[in-house]
Amino acid sequence: MKIHLLAAVLVLGVSTMIARAQPEMPKPGPEHEKFKAMVGEWDATVKHAGGESKAKSTYKLDFGGFHLIQEFEGEMAGQKFTGRGQNAYCPLKKKYVATWIDSMSPSPMVFVGEYDKDGKVLTETGEGPNQEGKLAKFKSVTKWTDADTMVFSMFDDKDAEMMTITYKRKK
Repeated sequence: MKIHLLAAVLVLGVSTMIARAQPEMPKPGPEHEKFKAMVGEWDATVKHAGGESKAKSTYKLDFGGFHLIQEFEGEMAGQKFTGRGQNAYCPLKKKYVATWIDSMSPSPMVFVGEYDKDGKVLTETGEGPNQEGKLAKFKSVTKWTDADTMVFSMFDDKDAEMMTITYKRKK
C-alpha cells in the first residue's frame, strides 16, 4: 500500500512539474484586432477589364482568433467564381500574411505586407499565377473608407491596376 501511495505521489509531482514547464499558449495580439472589423457578411462590386459584376463575401475569425478566413462567391468573366482567403499576422516576420485560392487557378497566391501608420491601408506584395498561368508578382492595397466600406485593388508587376473590389457591409 505504501508503494502505491508513493508511486501516486511521484506521478502527481512529475505531472505538476511537466505542466509548469509547458509554455503558455499564445494568444492573439493587438495586430489581430484589425481582423475583427472585417468579420461579417459583405456585398461586393468587382470591376475588372472594363466589366463589372456583383459578389458576396463572408469573413470570420477562426483558429483561436489568429486567422481571418474569407469565403467569396460571384462571377468573373461571365463564369461562376469562388475563392477563399486566409489572413494572419506573423509575429516572427512582424508582417501580415495572406493566402488566396480560387476556382480559376490551381496555384495559390501568397502576400506579405503591413498597414500604414493610420491603420487604414494595408499594402501587400506577393506572387501567384498570372492570366497566362505563369508565376508573377502582384501588389494588393486594401483601404477602409469607413467602418462599413473597404476597397481592395490588385496591381500587376508594372503597377497597372487589374481589378478593384468595393465591399459594403450587409446590414
